[in-house]
Amino acid sequence: MKRRSEILMPVVFEVGNTAERSVANWRDSKPVIERRLCTNCLICWIYCPEPAIFMDEGGLVQIDYEHCKGCGICAEECPRKAIKMVMEDV
Repeated sequence: MKRRSEILMPVVFEVGNTAERSVANWRDSKPVIERRLCTNCLICWIYCPEPAIFMDEGGLVQIDYEHCKGCGICAEECPRKAIKMVMEDV
């Protein structure tokens, strides 16, 4: 069995610095917005721990997959269940 120090894991050493780098390769699944269910309430934005959710010029919630690490918090917190986690294409 490998010791914890031998396992390669992504580490963020400084608080808030994921806005400066891509974390896309951390995930195995990604959130996808089901437009017919989304009301653009931004609850997902409130709970997202990364700078991955934003509202575009047209007023629609979007996901920036370069900054999404696939944690699934947005899908869990969405009151309309408009965000589904799907397996990442490899």
